[in-house]
Amino acid sequence: MTRLHLFDLDGTLMYGSAAPVEISRQLGVGAEIAQLERSFAARQIGPHQFSVAVHALWAELTPAHVRAAFDGAPWLAGIRDVWQEIRRRGEYCAVVSLSPSFFVELLLEWGAHAAHGSVFPEVPFTRPVEEAGILTPEGKVMVADRLCEQFGVTRSDCVAYGDSGTDIHLFEAVSVSVAVNARPHLAARATHVYQGRDLREAYQIVAVARPEVDAS
Repeated sequence: MTRLHLFDLDGTLMYGSAAPVEISRQLGVGAEIAQLERSFAARQIGPHQFSVAVHALWAELTPAHVRAAFDGAPWLAGIRDVWQEIRRRGEYCAVVSLSPSFFVELLLEWGAHAAHGSVFPEVPFTRPVEEAGILTPEGKVMVADRLCEQFGVTRSDCVAYGDSGTDIHLFEAVSVSVAVNARPHLAARATHVYQGRDLREAYQIVAVARPEVDAS
């Protein structure tokens, strides 16, 4: 039986940072995004309120800003190597993140089979953010279920990688979870815990217990 690996982005694939932070740095609004991040972490605002606020903050955003933020982000080492190995084994990898889809989907270039984020208008913005398109922590599970159906697996075949409270629902839904540089309350709920800056090491934790899959 194959497996589906589900990766969070902010704080997981990206070390100590998040897509909104990296994008905001390109626009010179780092202090403003830091305040919004604190409010979100404290649950003073929810995913939709956060998304509406960053949409307004990024009024001058261009595709060049998005690309510069992506290229300059502090990614973990070995992401493309891990996804190549997952593909070689005949398994699947997907990114599921609350961050804007226009950023998350750039990871398809690195070999992810699928990438899902909060649906924002096309950059540069000419339309508002619609609440229905904003992903929530609970919504991550719904996306995972759709991916399971797409790839012909079940929740018991999934491995989730995450770092924060937005990943708790997904960790509870799947059979194996890896807390990557995670906050203590999530690490306590994880099957495995990893601290470091190389995704190959985090992946190896679950790969060593998995028999070789013939992908031919």
